[in-house]
Amino acid sequence: MSKAIYPGSFDPITFGHLDVIKRASGLFDALDVVVMQNPNTKTTFTLEERLGMLKKVTKDLPNVTVHARTGLAVNVARDFGANVLIRGIRAVMDFEYELQQATANMILAHDIETVFLLTKPEYSFLSSSAVKQIAMNDGDLTRFVPSAIIGDVVNKFKK
Repeated sequence: MSKAIYPGSFDPITFGHLDVIKRASGLFDALDVVVMQNPNTKTTFTLEERLGMLKKVTKDLPNVTVHARTGLAVNVARDFGANVLIRGIRAVMDFEYELQQATANMILAHDIETVFLLTKPEYSFLSSSAVKQIAMNDGDLTRFVPSAIIGDVVNKFKK
């Protein structure tokens, strides 16, 4: 059985993330989407909120499960019995960062491969930061995040 993990902060999940999840779920028998917790990174949404949003938007993907973990992605992959890390690439800037991470991961775990999925052009500009900026300024989120979580995102910024 082929198994992969897709680690990220998903703060919040966007259509770009969801596109990568759907495409990766078609390539592997099982995909674990893992909300990585980094104590040095401040997130807007709580861990529970991010897990809840991910579960809402992946509920119709039978081979996708959602989890939260801390630590190195390669160790998380091993914990889940996966030998592939999925990463999305939007632009050259993403590639430079992801290449550094993938190289470090190759040194740490030569048995775990990193697979890059290029973002579809319509999502190449999209980031969680942009979504938060739009939400803070009462912008229309319908082209940026799945409808199932628009209320979650909007309500976060009404507080």
